[in-house]
Amino acid sequence: MVARHPVPTRSTTPDSAPRSDPGSFRDPANRVFHAGRQVLRGLGPQAAEDWRALAGAGFFDRLLAEGKVCGTEAVDDPAALPAGQAGPWTTVLRHERIPFVSYPYEWSFAMLRDAALLHLEILRAAVPAGFTTKDGSAYNLQWRGAEPTFIDIGSFEPARDGEPWAGYRQFCQTLLYPLLLQAHLGLDFQPWLRSRIDGIEAGELRRLFGGTRRFRAGVLKHVHLHHAIQSRSAGSSTGTVRTQLKEAGFSRELVLATLRALDKLVRRLDWQPPPSHWSGYRETCTYSDADREAKERFVAEALAEGDRSRLVLDLGANDGTYSRLAARHADYVVAVESDPAVVDQLYRKLRADGERRVLPLVMDLADPSPGGGWRGVERAPFAARAEADAVLALAVVHHLAIGRNVPLPEIVDWLVGFLPAAGAGGRLVVEFVHPDDPMALRLLANKPAGLFSDYRREEFERLLGQRCEIVRRRELPSGTRTLYLGTPRG
Repeated sequence: MVARHPVPTRSTTPDSAPRSDPGSFRDPANRVFHAGRQVLRGLGPQAAEDWRALAGAGFFDRLLAEGKVCGTEAVDDPAALPAGQAGPWTTVLRHERIPFVSYPYEWSFAMLRDAALLHLEILRAAVPAGFTTKDGSAYNLQWRGAEPTFIDIGSFEPARDGEPWAGYRQFCQTLLYPLLLQAHLGLDFQPWLRSRIDGIEAGELRRLFGGTRRFRAGVLKHVHLHHAIQSRSAGSSTGTVRTQLKEAGFSRELVLATLRALDKLVRRLDWQPPPSHWSGYRETCTYSDADREAKERFVAEALAEGDRSRLVLDLGANDGTYSRLAARHADYVVAVESDPAVVDQLYRKLRADGERRVLPLVMDLADPSPGGGWRGVERAPFAARAEADAVLALAVVHHLAIGRNVPLPEIVDWLVGFLPAAGAGGRLVVEFVHPDDPMALRLLANKPAGLFSDYRREEFERLLGQRCEIVRRRELPSGTRTLYLGTPRG
């Protein structure tokens, strides 16, 4: 059911033959394809009929106009898609392209909560108009910067009287339960979702909410009672359960009441992160005002050169200072930071500012998101999605090389690997923190003496020069950090 829109490889052209999205196979009634930079959806006969009804519904027009669902239009020629892969397709839709695809295990708490609230808002608009959604997955949502949008147009279908919302279980597993986990227990939900494509099961969550914990907001009803009902109905078919609910008088008003209660619960959930080293980094780092001004000037000049970037990666973005700076010179910026608290703070600020060109993500750069799901391709790895025109790697190399023992040659290869081939305008802005810098000394103090004998500016510059033409270098006024602007070699 869930459609995901990965960034195409650079070899694609506008007239490329359509290729199916490996993550959209779960609903046989429709499937997403990519043709160059176009995102297309093929609809079977029943899905096409549902689309025609949806396209004429006033609530859907409002959601489109407000940007709460992704831009969608019908394509005149159904032959735009190949028949036979999972078709035949009687209708083809063209969708707005999402600037960068991300997954729920890369979002912060506030991001996941806002995604859940949007999902509920869409349903609360759809149900009175006689529509529902087939599922309730967090993967049905994506981002335009700090603004969520619903992408799975194929999930809408006419509601059947007397039936509950079919997506409730998925909503709990991929949205509500992760929020309960972090709001009530202070546990980061990202590792749980990364390891479970279908989310957290009620049965496993209830074991964490025993005793008085079961009385925390939302737990008794949506975890313990939900698990009990699932266990009791395990031997019954879906059709039997639907018949029983219809005979019991289950109504559209009860669905709306459930959605309102879920909305109220999700709005109550919050997470106040404990203080961390990175949340106060700007106050505790060793940059002088002169260093900071020189660094910002170097980054701005590097990004202003040449053509405007389509996508900039800010790796180790911290509070997003340089991501915001990059957004002045790029169509879109992905700000990656490992600390969930820092990303959450950044997201809340970006959302308050209405920023739609900076997407903050939670990710450990030494352990980036792998491929997952069916055959390991249903969810694309970060490296496959993150093909950038420019990369910022500011104050991150020493953390990987010393803090995580990643060899310098591999770090350089990894950074350059995000960029296009030589001559395509790619730019790498990287900062090397010298071994005598206070931050590097702090990391080295926890390592055996002599372990990082090759961690030297001369060696880093040699390695960078092998992969890039070094266009410019600048030593910061402190004398312990050097900035480089490089362009990939052939």
